[in-house]
Amino acid sequence: MDVMPQQDPESRQPPDPHASPPAATALPPEGATAVPPPPPTLRTTLRRAAFGVVAAAVLVTGAVVAVPENRRDTGSGVPGPAERAQAATTAGSPAALPDLTALIGDRQKWVAGHPQDAPSWAVLGSAYVEWGRRTADAAYYARAEGALKRSLAARPGERGNGEAWVGLAALANARHDFLAAKKWGESVKAREPRTWRAYPVLIEAYNGLGDYEAAGEATEAFGRLRKGVPALARTAQMYRDRGWREDALATAQEAADRAATLAEKAEALHRLGELAWERGEPEEAVAQYDAALRTDSGHHASHAGRARALVALDRTDEALSAYQRAVAKLPRPEYVLELGELYESLGFDGDALTQYTKLRGMLTRAKAAGVNETLLLARLETDHGDAGTAVELLRAEWSQQRRSAAVADALGWALHRSGDSEEALEYARSALETGVRNASYAYHLGVIERELGQYGGARRHLEEALRTNPDFSPLAAPLAEDALKSLGEPADGGPRDMQPAAAPAETPEPAPEPTSSASTPPETTSPSPSPSPSPSPKQKQKQSPSATPSPTRTSPSARPSGGQ
Repeated sequence: MDVMPQQDPESRQPPDPHASPPAATALPPEGATAVPPPPPTLRTTLRRAAFGVVAAAVLVTGAVVAVPENRRDTGSGVPGPAERAQAATTAGSPAALPDLTALIGDRQKWVAGHPQDAPSWAVLGSAYVEWGRRTADAAYYARAEGALKRSLAARPGERGNGEAWVGLAALANARHDFLAAKKWGESVKAREPRTWRAYPVLIEAYNGLGDYEAAGEATEAFGRLRKGVPALARTAQMYRDRGWREDALATAQEAADRAATLAEKAEALHRLGELAWERGEPEEAVAQYDAALRTDSGHHASHAGRARALVALDRTDEALSAYQRAVAKLPRPEYVLELGELYESLGFDGDALTQYTKLRGMLTRAKAAGVNETLLLARLETDHGDAGTAVELLRAEWSQQRRSAAVADALGWALHRSGDSEEALEYARSALETGVRNASYAYHLGVIERELGQYGGARRHLEEALRTNPDFSPLAAPLAEDALKSLGEPADGGPRDMQPAAAPAETPEPAPEPTSSASTPPETTSPSPSPSPSPSPKQKQKQSPSATPSPTRTSPSARPSGGQ
C-alpha cells in the first residue's frame, strides 16, 4: 500500500460560528461533558446483546453501501481507501491518514443524503476525533461532537447506538476530560459486556485519572476479547507503566512483527523507539524512529522522538531540524516546549523565549477548543514562569480526580520550586510509587530530598535518574549530574544521614585498693563485658530514625489529596 502525502479532509481553520456550517458541524462545541451519560439501564443481558448485534449489522451495512465508488475505483474485490480506513478503525488499529481522509469525505457525502443514518454519523464523528488527534488540530473536535450528537438524535444510545457513545468517550479523552470518558466507556461496557470496543477508551481514561489498577484490568479484558496487534500494543504500554521493561520490549516487538498494515507497523516501530529512548539507548531509538518514517512518512510523531534521541547523541543541528519538522507537521504543544528547552540549553535564550511565547498562544487556543492542557501549562509555568501559578493549576487538577503519575510529579516539582519542599515530597514519591521508570520523576524526587537534608534518598534517586536515562533532558540532565556531585561520596559504612549517633563511652569503675598484707593475694575482678558488635550497614539503616524509608506502593486512592 503506497503512502500518500498527507491531505486535510477540510480546512484546518476552526469553523466560523457566524457562518452556516455544513450538516456535520451544525452544533457548537460544548465539550464532551455537555451530553450527560445516561442512567444505568435495567435491560437484560440478552436484550443488550441483541441491540449490539443490530447496531453492528447496521454499521457494517452502512460502510459497504457508502463506499461503492472506492470499490469500483480499485477493482472488483479490492477495498478502496475509505473501506481500508473503516476496516482499520473497527479493528482497533490506526488508519493511514490518506485513507482516513477518504473515509471522512465519503461519510460527509453519504450523510448529506441520508441524515437519519445514525451509524454513519457515528463513524464520521469518530473519524473527526481521530483526524484531530493525528494532526493536532483541535478544530475537528467541535465537528466530531456535532456529528456524534446527530447520531444520538437519530438513534439514542439506549437503543443500541453504542458506537456514538464510544465516539464521545474518545472525544473526551482527546480533550483530556478523563472523567467523562470513563462514564461513557463504562456505559458502553455495561450494555455490551462481551464486546471489546469500550476497553481502549476506558484504558486511556483510567490512566489519565491515575487508576492504574482499573487500567490493568481493562487491558487484560481487552486482550481476552480482542486478540492481535491492538491488544499487544496496549499490553506493552501496561508493562511499561509498571516498570517491566523486558516484558514491554518483548510485547512491543511482537506487535511490530505481527503488524499487517503500514500504519500499524509504523506505530509499532515508533513504540519501540520510545522504549529504547526511555532505556537510555539513543542509537537504537533513532534506528526505530527512522524505520517508522520509512514505513509511513506521515508518522510525524517519530520526527519528535528522533529529535530527542539526536540531542543525546550530540547531533544538535539534526535534532533542531527534526524538532522544527515535527512542530511544522504535527504542532503538538509538548514538542514546542521541548524545542524551547533545547534552545535554552544551547544558550539561545531569544529563540527559547519565542517558543515559550508560541506555546502560550497554542495553549490558549486549545482551551478555547475545549481541550484541557493544564498539565503542560503548569510545566511551563514551573520551570519558565511562575511556580505559584503552577501549584494552583495542579491542585485543581488533583481535586478533580486527575491523579496520574504525571500530575503527581508535576505538582510535587511545582511545590518544590515555589518553596514548599515538605509537601512536595509526598507527591514526588507517589509518582514513583506507581512503578514507572521515569528519569525525570526520579530526578525531581532526588532534588527535593536533597533540599530536605535526606541525602541518602537524594543520592539514590539522582543516581537512578541518570542510570535510567543519562540524557533524559537537555536542561535537567546536567543539573542532575551537578546535584549528585554536590552530595559527594557516601561516608564509610553508608551515607552519613543513615548512621546512628555514636553512644557515649562508659567510664570504668576504679579498681579497689589492694591490701598491704603480702600473704593475701590481690582480689580478682571479673572481666568487663565485651562491647556490642557494630551493626552492619543494613542494620544501621533499620535502627536510624532519620533513615529514609523505602517507598511503599499504595493504591491510587491512598495518595495525597491536594495537600489538604
